[in-house]
Amino acid sequence: MEALNQTPRASSLVENLNSRLRNYFFLRRSLGDHYLALLQFFLNHRCFMRSKVAARVGKSPTELMTGQQHPHWLELLGFTRFQRP
Repeated sequence: MEALNQTPRASSLVENLNSRLRNYFFLRRSLGDHYLALLQFFLNHRCFMRSKVAARVGKSPTELMTGQQHPHWLELLGFTRFQRP
């Protein structure tokens, strides 16, 4: 309950989130549960390329929350990443 009391309530937060997610939705007219689950997984496991906080650069939201490293998100899905020789 304390987290809810400390959460700011502003439409600007929702608009910021919508503007960030809109880039992933423009190709699809209807969004199913599978697509949203994959998008959630991708966003939680993709590493930050830049941030105002230097400690976040090169880490994913999951790594920041758990404090543990994980393989690349493609490898977590069972794919092999392309490696240049």
